[in-house]
Amino acid sequence: MKYKIILFLILGIDALVLFFEATHISISSSGASILYGEFSFLQLLVKSSLALFGHNDFGLRFVFIIMHLMSAVLIYLISGRYLKEERNRLWLLLTFVLLPGVVSSALMVNHAGLIIFGLLLYLYLEPKGSKFFIYLLLFVYALVDVGFVYLFLGLALYSLFHNKKKEFTYNVFLFFLSSYLYGFDIHGFPRGHFLDTIGVYSAIFTPVIFIYLFYVLYRRYLADKRDKLWYIAATALLFSLLLSFRQKVNIEHFAPYLIVALPLAGQTFASSYKVRLKEHRRGYRAIFILAFILLILNTLVVFFNKELYLVLDNPKKNFAYNVNVAKELAADLQANGINCVSTDKKMQQRLRFYGIKKCTKNILKEQPLKSQVDSNVTIRYKNKILYKANVTKLNNKQSK
Repeated sequence: MKYKIILFLILGIDALVLFFEATHISISSSGASILYGEFSFLQLLVKSSLALFGHNDFGLRFVFIIMHLMSAVLIYLISGRYLKEERNRLWLLLTFVLLPGVVSSALMVNHAGLIIFGLLLYLYLEPKGSKFFIYLLLFVYALVDVGFVYLFLGLALYSLFHNKKKEFTYNVFLFFLSSYLYGFDIHGFPRGHFLDTIGVYSAIFTPVIFIYLFYVLYRRYLADKRDKLWYIAATALLFSLLLSFRQKVNIEHFAPYLIVALPLAGQTFASSYKVRLKEHRRGYRAIFILAFILLILNTLVVFFNKELYLVLDNPKKNFAYNVNVAKELAADLQANGINCVSTDKKMQQRLRFYGIKKCTKNILKEQPLKSQVDSNVTIRYKNKILYKANVTKLNNKQSK
């Protein structure tokens, strides 16, 4: 009974914090591109949420928070196949909801939240559903988002090494179908983004957890303990690292595959801890405590990202700058009777969500923060200037 209470407490507090935070950040430029760009399944979900809950930040993020909560329930259920003790499953769930990358996927309009939920739904249903139903589910995945293309690649390799010809053929078909529908982005001349990719993975998981996940996948490879989940996670990770030698990798399509591998990490850690005598468990306890301290610190930084502006010389170096400013800027413009402007494409789309339309009679031009030129629009946080711009009004003759 006490474990169920703890489970609902984790999910309840998680939901409250996310819904509170959802109203305190702006739409990002990538989120605005999804909302106002070409039609996609994700765009349909967002617009449906906005229609139900109003054109506001709560409605914008509601569907992502719900997918996040359902993903949390799914990873808890899936972990039962890998972890026998209830308390270990709860620790795994807590790790999942605290991961900076998972928190970001719940609050930002991006593909990661949908991919995490889709992967966990497949992993939960696959042992339970009929083969026809699972094939149908995978076919739907091929249609709704290109991020699932690495799922098909992982399943194809699993089928190949386990001599399942029909499954191999079907997943190869889905891989090419999804690639055809959405394009498979391999471009440019070889460039070194490997270290950047490692850095982003470390930020998403925290360095300790990322290193341990990598270690678990490698150890299971050597021990020949490679189940379907291993193939799915390892294939995506290896492909992203290889691709990073050539081009900048879109991590939001790859990180979900490593996130869903948490049950493997939990199982390996729990079994390694148990087989050791008490006097030899200190190292594992130290790793566990260090991992959770870093996890909590990183998560607090995500939630209290605005405080970083107070210690940064350049506000744009804040990792969360892209989800700040726009809402405050729109409110400032509207307070001055300005309801339409012309500005750079990214900010134009972000302002559109907050009711600022595009027109040619008001030109909004951002100014360097250290510029001595007077600006008539300034966005601050606790007296720290985050954004400066000038609005130039054109007369009718000039705007024609």
